[in-house]
Amino acid sequence: MTEEILLTKEGYDKIVEEHEELVAVRRAEVAEKLKEAIAQGDISENADYDAAKNEQAELEERIQKLENMIRKAKIIDESELAGDQVTVGLTVKVQDMDTKEEEEFTIVGSTEADPFEGRISNESLVGQALLGKKAGEEVAVEVPDGIINYKIIEISK
Repeated sequence: MTEEILLTKEGYDKIVEEHEELVAVRRAEVAEKLKEAIAQGDISENADYDAAKNEQAELEERIQKLENMIRKAKIIDESELAGDQVTVGLTVKVQDMDTKEEEEFTIVGSTEADPFEGRISNESLVGQALLGKKAGEEVAVEVPDGIINYKIIEISK
């Protein structure tokens, strides 16, 4: 069975957009670089040719990866989420019980995770600990630096 890749609609759209850009624009640019490098003559010692071939290989690898993600994507439909407990696609506001600082996380699939933007993976230590919890509950999250104690303040779409 193929493993699903959980994505928000926004995340799915970004992947499709990147795929279209790579296929429609970048492939042609790389092909032109290859053509120019071949036109220079002897390709056995041609650094431009080697660079263009490497760029082409990396581009095709990224295109394949995106196509795989699109095939396996399971889009989270926010309208179907109850919002009463933490799940992928929802935003959760928590308070660190030790520092009293509040943080807000949006729980997303691993491919969309960007901790600097407050988007944490459902597979991360914090994401796993928060999943299924309700507002008002306290959660102890074991992280490499120790244990963080959070209280869930609010869950929103």
